[in-house]
Amino acid sequence: MFPQLQTKRLLLKQFQAEDQDFVFEALSHPEVIQHYGVNYSSLEGTKVQMEWFNQLFTEKTGIWWKIVDSATGERLGGIGMNNYQLQHHKTEIGYWLLPKHWGKGIVSEALSVMIEYLFSEWNIHRIEAVVEEGNHNSSRVLEKAGFRYEGTMRDCEIKNGKYISLLMFSLLSSDKQQS
Repeated sequence: MFPQLQTKRLLLKQFQAEDQDFVFEALSHPEVIQHYGVNYSSLEGTKVQMEWFNQLFTEKTGIWWKIVDSATGERLGGIGMNNYQLQHHKTEIGYWLLPKHWGKGIVSEALSVMIEYLFSEWNIHRIEAVVEEGNHNSSRVLEKAGFRYEGTMRDCEIKNGKYISLLMFSLLSSDKQQS
């Protein structure tokens, strides 16, 4: 059964087929995809993303939730983990939010409950987050959550025909015990 997580203001729920329009709205939005590694140019193309969400959970290689305002039911964004490596007790996380909801602490709130869930239910020791250089807001969210900056992978990927550098952040289960 898919786990639903809750915070004071938010519900983290399973993506459903009827969320495809919402996912397309976000992952085609110029401000969202400016620093995000996935984007779609058509609603039909977004079907691949919806299948990926289901595949992660079915194969136990990750889990992604839609972030929903618990008072209004409005869909705000997505958050989750993928690239789970059982043998190393580690995973990678990611998140996105529609721009009209930026700056309200939503990702920080959702991230907090997700981290707790990953450490307790998935027995994760290391959570990694990769951030495109220049995405200062995402870096701040991670640092606020206790992630440590580990270094920059210079010119390690090509996006829109140009090399980009990625910043590596991590949070260990032992880091959370120390705080």
